[in-house]
Parts: sequence; structure tokens; C-alpha cells
Amino acid sequence: MLKSHRTLVRLTVATVLVSILAACGGGGSSSDTTAWVDPLTTTPPVPGYPLTGLPITDQAAASRVALAVKIDNHPASRPQTGLNKADIVFEENVESLTRFAAVFHSQGSDPVGPIRSGRTQDIDILKSFSQPLFAWSGGNYRVTKVVNASDMVNVGYSASRGKGGYYREKTMKAPHNLYAKTSNLWTLAPAGAVAPKPQFLFRSDSDAKPSTSTAIDGAKVSMYNVRVYWKWDAASGNFLRSSENTKRVLEPHMADDGQINTKNVVVLYVTYVRSKADRKSPNALTTGKGTGFVLTDGGIIPITWLRGNAKVPFTLIDANNQYVRLTPGRTWVELAWKNSLAPVAPGIDPAKVPFPAV
Repeated sequence: MLKSHRTLVRLTVATVLVSILAACGGGGSSSDTTAWVDPLTTTPPVPGYPLTGLPITDQAAASRVALAVKIDNHPASRPQTGLNKADIVFEENVESLTRFAAVFHSQGSDPVGPIRSGRTQDIDILKSFSQPLFAWSGGNYRVTKVVNASDMVNVGYSASRGKGGYYREKTMKAPHNLYAKTSNLWTLAPAGAVAPKPQFLFRSDSDAKPSTSTAIDGAKVSMYNVRVYWKWDAASGNFLRSSENTKRVLEPHMADDGQINTKNVVVLYVTYVRSKADRKSPNALTTGKGTGFVLTDGGIIPITWLRGNAKVPFTLIDANNQYVRLTPGRTWVELAWKNSLAPVAPGIDPAKVPFPAV
């Protein structure tokens, strides 16, 4: 019986894989009209909060709309507030640095920030979250126009009309001093707003670690003028984030409540092109297919990611054509250039593993 079940799962995944590959064509397309087969219809998610898989302790929180907040990653913005409370954080390459799209659902953060401007790539990145609220400091009129025309609900600094809890922190310098309160921002949800669908599959207690997982001490990821080291900490069961300072020295990346940490790191190799609405900004192509890695439970798993259109989550497939399941908890997603990750094996001094050149 067990052998037959495994065969059925392989056939199901293979069928979905073929369907997605056929739909994606060659990758890199941002079309929303592509056909797609949702793996969650054949592989039900573990019950719990949709974005973390953790047991639900607050039904009202589980039923509310997702809230995406654009958070600064300039050195002058640190330590940020709220990054360790977001269910999912996307790190995006922007011009000369990175910026975070932190998605809150199971819990909030009062305050949250520093909050900065959005990018056109945020629209496709966040479209699968079921019309999320979008908190940002603003943008040029072209970017503002496409954000307002998107599925996201604009609850930015100007659009909130003083009801989002936005304020300027006097101990920090502009433009790295704009904060808001998630409790205020959630009150701006329109009637009929719904909870987000699950974005990842999570392991249950009975799921074994996949054979494609290799033990690591951590992994180095090169982003746009930001070099990140995610180190596995077995004691806490988390990956801890450090980043290089201006002198190329690795330092812990601290948030208001300690070092940034997460249960899972999903590194997606994506192509960046120039935004049509803002020629100075990179625009990540997050539909189609590509490769990458999943860091979870002390291991690294090479993956293929697939996304037929921006309205559906990413599908993560390992080398055995099996869905990759994450550890229940918070997840960071690095939208990285190809070949920008270097694993650090157990027992190896991280200082002897160079960051990839990108």
C-alpha cells in the first residue's frame, strides 16, 4: 500500500510538473492568462495559519487579509522593526541596495518600519496573497498609477489619509524614519477582504526530511550591494541572518527584537529587467520557471521553482520531482540573481567561503 501511495504521489507531481512547464513556455513571462495546476488541490496543506502552517491560536487573525509593508534596508534604517514578526519576507534587489516586502498575517507589529517606497515588481510578487493591503511611503506617479490599478489595496502614507498610524521617528533621519502600525493599517481593509491562500506546503510531524536535503552550516547569498549569510542555529531551529558592513565584515543583522531569524530561507533565482514605469528600478520576473534552493531544518535542497502566473504561489520541486515542504514557521524569500548562493558545509569556516560574484 505504501509503495502504491508513493507511486501515486510521484505521478501526481509529475503530472503537475508537466502542466506547469507547458503553461510556462520558456519562463520569464508576467502574463496572468497562463493555465496552471495548483498543487494544493492535490496535496492539501497542513492545517494552521495559511502563511506559516503553525497552529491557529487567534481565529480573527487567521481570517483577516494579508498586509504587505515595504521596509527599508539602507544601513541608516537599522535596526528595523517588525521583520521578526512577518510571516513571509521577500528581499528584492532595488537600485544599489535591497528592500523588504514583509507580509503580516498571523501577527502584527506596532510599530513597523522604516517604511519606504514600492516598486512595480511588488505587484507580481504579492498578487498571490488575495488582494493584500499594501503599506508604502509612495512612489513616482507612474508607479503609483500601476499600484492603484493592481489587485493590491493601497494603504500607503498618502492613501491612508492619516488613518494608517504613520509617523516620523524623531531619533532617525529622513527618509529612513517613516513608521506605521499594523493594527491601524488592518482597519483600512475593504469590506469583503479575505485571508490569503497558503503560499507554501509545510511538513507535518510525520514527514521525514527529503533525501535531497544536504546538511549545511549556512549559505551566503549575494544581492545588490548586500551580502547575506544565513547561518543554521540548531539550538533555536532557525537560520540567523548576518550581512556585511561597509568594511566587508560580517555582522549580525539586528531587528528591534534581536537578530533576524527564520525557519526557512527560499532562494529563487530570477531574471531582473528594467521597470517600464521606472527605468532606474530593477524589475524581477517572478513568473515562469527557474532554479534555486530551499534552506530548512539545517539542510539545503536544490529546487526548480514554477509559477504559471502571478495570481498563484510558487511551486517548489526537488530533484526527485517531489514537492518541497517547509518547516512550519516564518519564511524569507531571496529574489536573487542566478548562481548567487554559496553553501557553507558543516565544520567549514564561513570566512573561507567567498560570496559569489554577481
